[in-house]
Amino acid sequence: MDLGLEGHTAIVAGSTSGLGAAVATMLGREGANVVIAGRRQALAQRLASELPRAVGVGLDLADPTSIENTVSAAEQAFGGADILVLNSGGPPPAPAVDLAEGLLLSGLATMLFRQIDLVARLLPGMRSRHWGRIVAIGSSGVQQPIADLAISNVARGALASYLKTLADEVASDGVTVNMVLPGRIDTERVAALDRLRAERQGIDAATVKHRSQQTIPLGRYGTPSEFAAVACFLCSELASYVTGSQVRVDGGLVRGF
Repeated sequence: MDLGLEGHTAIVAGSTSGLGAAVATMLGREGANVVIAGRRQALAQRLASELPRAVGVGLDLADPTSIENTVSAAEQAFGGADILVLNSGGPPPAPAVDLAEGLLLSGLATMLFRQIDLVARLLPGMRSRHWGRIVAIGSSGVQQPIADLAISNVARGALASYLKTLADEVASDGVTVNMVLPGRIDTERVAALDRLRAERQGIDAATVKHRSQQTIPLGRYGTPSEFAAVACFLCSELASYVTGSQVRVDGGLVRGF
């Protein structure tokens, strides 16, 4: 299936590892120009060298000035970007009863405020060209809050509300806005959370993973490429009539339809 990505340019935030890297890699292999952006600039450049048309740039979502550097890299290399994949690293685990203002603001800065900054910087160009794709990598916690991940639940939930509001405002300009919600995908982030849970419970990480898999109807963790395939479709020409939607890639983990 031809996704029609030739000639389009994507900025993928947080794409030096995990789901962001998987999405950036698949977009590049499907024909898009890609700006791989993450805190580890050297790694971003190495990953970019492995794709047909890509550049790597340092992006620290805790630093507002790096937003402009990332957008400038896309303009210099490819003349701008018309696909934006929003993504950020996960915050430290914390229960809701322990949330303090400073801890929450730190999470909101990277998972909400800087995401909005990226959109604001790229949206005018998308609207003027009457074509654009904004796809956010969220979490199943947006629909079914995850225990001990209160910061993520709150920040990503706020981002979802912003994106749904935005989708209605820019649809007539040919810009679609969607969110992809991963469940338990086999990434280092999920492995780290499993190890932390294992330490707290006094058991081994393999047992935690096995128990977690038993809560998933498909009986396993997903792969990054399975997640990336859905995200890339939403970035494509073929998804022109999908906007304002949340798409779960969770093996049936969330019980609601």
